Amino acid sequence: MSTGEQVLDSPSGWVAAHINRYVDTGGADGHEWRPGVFTLLLTTRGRRSGKLRRTALIYGRDGDAYLVVGSQGGDPRHPAWYLNLLAEPEVQVQVGDERFTARARTATAEEKSRLWATMTGIWPAYDDYQAKTDRDIPVVLLERV
Repeated sequence: MSTGEQVLDSPSGWVAAHINRYVDTGGADGHEWRPGVFTLLLTTRGRRSGKLRRTALIYGRDGDAYLVVGSQGGDPRHPAWYLNLLAEPEVQVQVGDERFTARARTATAEEKSRLWATMTGIWPAYDDYQAKTDRDIPVVLLERV
């Protein structure tokens, strides 16, 4: 994934404003989204367009890996960023002012219950989102390459 390409920020409204502040301040404004709830910026390559797409996501940690959840608020469809990383698992991540390349993978069934508990400890609404949909909401590990 080339870092010199233009990145398109997919979200709109307050999420786009959050991403812009995050990028403009090197994470000083936006890394801690709410008290005790931290966000990272994930850049994926569009599976159809080939363009780089950036979104902000709540994250947790599991050892050296960063964890994100493909909840989309309990929507019956997976979020576009998740479908993109299934097609191309090499992603760019920004955590605060640190930027790095990572490989994304969906947690296995064995890993998921433990990782789900980690993420609902950070954002309890994930349980509500899962209750709203028949879709198995994935937990994704972002591992540095």
